[in-house]
Amino acid sequence: MLPKTPSFRLDGKTAFVPGGSRGIGLGCAAALAEAGAHVVIAARSAGQVDDAVAQMQGAGLSAEGVVLDVTDLPTVKALCAQRSFDVLCNSAGLARHSSAMDASEDDYDAVMNINVKAAYFLATEVARNMGPDGGSIMQISSQMGHVGGIDRTVYCATKHAVEGMTKAMAIEWGPKKIRVNTICPTFIRTPLTEATFNNPERLAWIESKIKLPRVGEIEDIMGAVTFLASDASALVTGTSLLIDGGWTAG
Repeated sequence: MLPKTPSFRLDGKTAFVPGGSRGIGLGCAAALAEAGAHVVIAARSAGQVDDAVAQMQGAGLSAEGVVLDVTDLPTVKALCAQRSFDVLCNSAGLARHSSAMDASEDDYDAVMNINVKAAYFLATEVARNMGPDGGSIMQISSQMGHVGGIDRTVYCATKHAVEGMTKAMAIEWGPKKIRVNTICPTFIRTPLTEATFNNPERLAWIESKIKLPRVGEIEDIMGAVTFLASDASALVTGTSLLIDGGWTAG
């Protein structure tokens, strides 16, 4: 019998996208909704959440929004206890770039709290309330979870931590049919990265590292999110999908 490709569709699924109001997160939310999921976008800014939901609903996609600070763990736990999600795509994150010696304790704590602590408890609370069919948990990590980077010591530390906890969670939750993976982009062109791309020295460094002849765009992330959320990746867990244009290959 001829094998049949598993479905990439997400009809009937509910996806939770913290950090989904703009940039990479909004791209992830749109991708999941385009595949048929009902998407719950969460972010701290009510205005940004409302705008993202309006854009998606205007495009005929199924979406709602909640105002949420992912570092507010009691609120995270309460939200996840109230409803069950089939997919978590955590795009909430923070970067404060400086040399290792110039990073302050406040910088360290702020980046760790969002990129590691909040990511950890978002995953555990969503997993705790997933149904008997399990689901898919994705952390938007970074190529910097696999290499080092200039002026990015704290950021790299957080993303390496996310890679480690993802592997451990995948092992622990595999019997519950919960798959846990990371998506690791290279530098993606968004409003938040424009300052980096507008710096000739930084742009030259980036272009020297990416083997394909261009930088990343939000659309480059969207197919990976759909794949890891769907039955097309049913045997994929505890690993990283690197969308880095060959950066880490070299």
